[in-house]
Amino acid sequence: MPYSIAIDGPAGAGKSTIARAVARELGFVYVDTGAMYRAVGFYCLSEGIPIRTEERVCEAVRDITVRIAYDAAGEQRVYLNGEDVSVRIRTQEVGDAASTVSQYPLVREKLVALQQQLARESSVVMDGRDIGTKVLPQANLKIYLTASEEVRAERRFRELREKGQRISLPEVLREVRERDYRDMHREHSPLRQAADAVLLDASALSIDETIDAILALLDRTT
Repeated sequence: MPYSIAIDGPAGAGKSTIARAVARELGFVYVDTGAMYRAVGFYCLSEGIPIRTEERVCEAVRDITVRIAYDAAGEQRVYLNGEDVSVRIRTQEVGDAASTVSQYPLVREKLVALQQQLARESSVVMDGRDIGTKVLPQANLKIYLTASEEVRAERRFRELREKGQRISLPEVLREVRERDYRDMHREHSPLRQAADAVLLDASALSIDETIDAILALLDRTT
């Protein structure tokens, strides 16, 4: 029977990096749910659809397909209407758009159904904002991965600068705080720690230390 690990937490906590590494260590399928919402945000930005107009976004979502696949190296690829957009969805602008469109029930309904199907078919490590509370409420292990605002902003700042984006650390910190507020106060499936999730603050932990902490938790639950 498939085994599922749900990792939730705020933007910049390192969820995707950690979840991908844990999945690789265990031989599970990694599912980056945030990438799926980024694909929707990317589509809206590309087509000039106003992301703050729920009716227009939901109308557009009915006509698009978002698909997850894996390449020969086992890396997740995201396809929007059959086109690989895995690289183009990784900008700050697309991330902000994803945070907005993910608030809309129809968008969430469409993508959650796909995420749940993946978990029924394979053992998964899935990260996002509402995995333990909404997408996989019966997950075998739930983790709420977080870090301080300052640490998360610094990590995001370095990542964006390495990609050649011109942005200041104060700007990134402001965006982190704004995104936290949107994610935690949205009407549908807000970001929160599931009652049965383990809180893991990685502010002072390296990537390897965080991975080891999760694997240790897994050992205690199996």
